[in-house]
Amino acid sequence: METVPARFVSEHDVRSNVPVHVVWELTLACNLKCQHCGSRAGRRRQDELSTDEALALVADLAALGTREVTLIGGEAFMRRDWLQIIRAIRDHGMSPSLQSGGYRLTEEKVKAAADAGLVAAGVSIDGPPELHDRLRGVKGSFDWAMRALAAMRDNGLVASVNTQITRDVMPHLREIQERLMDVRVRNWQVQLTVAMGRAADHPEFLLQPYELLELMPLLAELYHAGEPRGLLLQAGNNVGYFGPYEHLFRGYGNEQAHYTGCQAGTTGIGIEADGTIKGCPSLPTTPYAGGNIRDTPLSQMWRESDALTFARDRTADDLWGFCRGCYYAEICRGGCNWTSHSLFGKPGNNPFCHHRALELDAHGLRERIVQVAAAPGCSFDHGEFELILEPADGAAETVNVMELARRWNGSYSADAVPAAPSYPPAHAGARPSRLRATPPMLVMCHACSRMVGPDEAWCPFCQASLKESEELHVVRMERARQASQRILELIGA
Repeated sequence: METVPARFVSEHDVRSNVPVHVVWELTLACNLKCQHCGSRAGRRRQDELSTDEALALVADLAALGTREVTLIGGEAFMRRDWLQIIRAIRDHGMSPSLQSGGYRLTEEKVKAAADAGLVAAGVSIDGPPELHDRLRGVKGSFDWAMRALAAMRDNGLVASVNTQITRDVMPHLREIQERLMDVRVRNWQVQLTVAMGRAADHPEFLLQPYELLELMPLLAELYHAGEPRGLLLQAGNNVGYFGPYEHLFRGYGNEQAHYTGCQAGTTGIGIEADGTIKGCPSLPTTPYAGGNIRDTPLSQMWRESDALTFARDRTADDLWGFCRGCYYAEICRGGCNWTSHSLFGKPGNNPFCHHRALELDAHGLRERIVQVAAAPGCSFDHGEFELILEPADGAAETVNVMELARRWNGSYSADAVPAAPSYPPAHAGARPSRLRATPPMLVMCHACSRMVGPDEAWCPFCQASLKESEELHVVRMERARQASQRILELIGA
C-alpha cells in the first residue's frame, strides 16, 4: 500500500465521501500576470486566513480523513507562513504538495519546502519560451519555471508539469513534450483552458468543441511517445470523455478504467484564501460556496451544505441538452461542472466531450461556442456563451443536416431530451432515481476501443459483436506475447 498515491480514491472513499484530496489557495497574491488565470490572481484577498486559522483548518482536514493537500495561489510561497503550513500538514499525517508558476521560486525556497515536509511539486509550462512568457505576462517566466523544476527534482521532490491547452498552445504540444523528456520530467498533466476569469476576456484562447477531434488523437500520440521515455501524460478532469482513448487518459492503459463523473464535493475540497469552502477549487465562488470556516465548522459544511454536496446525488435527470440523452449520462453526469458552468451559467451540458464530437461528426455536424456576454471582472467570474450547432466541413449530401440540427438544437433546453441511446439500455430496466455511490463499470469494445455497458452484446458504436471482438483480441495478444518472447530469445542467443 506504500506505493499507492495519497490521492488514490478507493471504493470506500467514494461510498463514505472522504475528502481525499484538497486544493488550497493559500493566497491570491501572485507575481505573474497570466492571461488565462481563472481567479484573476494578483493582489492578496483583504481577509485571508491568519496563521492560527490556517493551522486549525489543517487539523480539521486531517480529522475528515484528507490524505493530500495541494497548496496553490496566486502563488503560495508569497504567503510568509507557507513553510509553517506545509510542516503542519505533514505533522498531521497528510501529504503536502505544491503547484506553482515557478517565477522567483528559488533553489533555497524549494529546499526549505522539502525540509518542511513537501513531497511533490509542479510548475506550469504553456509552450516554448516566447509563447509561455506572453501567456504568463512576465518576460523570463519560462526560464524561471524550468529552473524551479530542476530545483524540485534536485531536492528529492516528485516533480511534475501542468499545461493549459489554448488554441495557440495546441500546435506546440509535441515541442513541449520533447523539452520535458529532455529534462526527465515524469508526470505531465494537460487540461483545457476554461472560459473563467481572464480567460473569459480572451475567447480567442478557447478551443472549439469540434477541435477535440484533432486534440484527442494528438494526446494519445503524445501518451504513447512519452511512455517508453518515462513521461506519463495525465489528462485533467475536463479533458474527455469516452472516446477510443478513454483507457489511456483515465487508466493509463487499464482497459477497465474510465471516467466516473465530477468529484467536486465527493472526494475533493477547494479552499479559498479567506476560508471559503467549495467542492472544487476551480468552481465559481457564489453558486458553489458551502460557507466559510469562520462561520461554520468544516465538518458540518461537508455533511450538510447543498453547495458542496450537489455532485453526490446527481442523476441524468439533472442534465440538459445533448448530455441528458447521452449513452453515458448515468456514468458521466455531464463531465466537468466547471467547464459547463463557465460557458452557460449552470452545469449539466458540456460540449467539450470527445464522444459527443464524434457522434455529431458522424452525422455531418459540429458545435461551436460564441461569447455573447463578457465577464464582470472579479475572481472566478465568467461570461456567457451561445452554443451553435452547424454542418461540419464536408458533410455528406445524403445526411439531412437541417433536420438533425433542429432535433439537437431543440434538445438544448433543460426540459427536452435528444433522441439518442443511453446506458443502461431499455431492457436493463428503468434508470434508478438516484445515482449509485459507485457507478456501474463499463467494458471496452476491442473492435473500436469505445467503452460500453457490461450487458451489451453488440457495440452500439461500431456494431461489432463484443464476444467475438474480445476473442479476437485475446488471440492477437497471445500472438504478440509469443512474438515478443521469440525476439527476446533471439537477442539472448
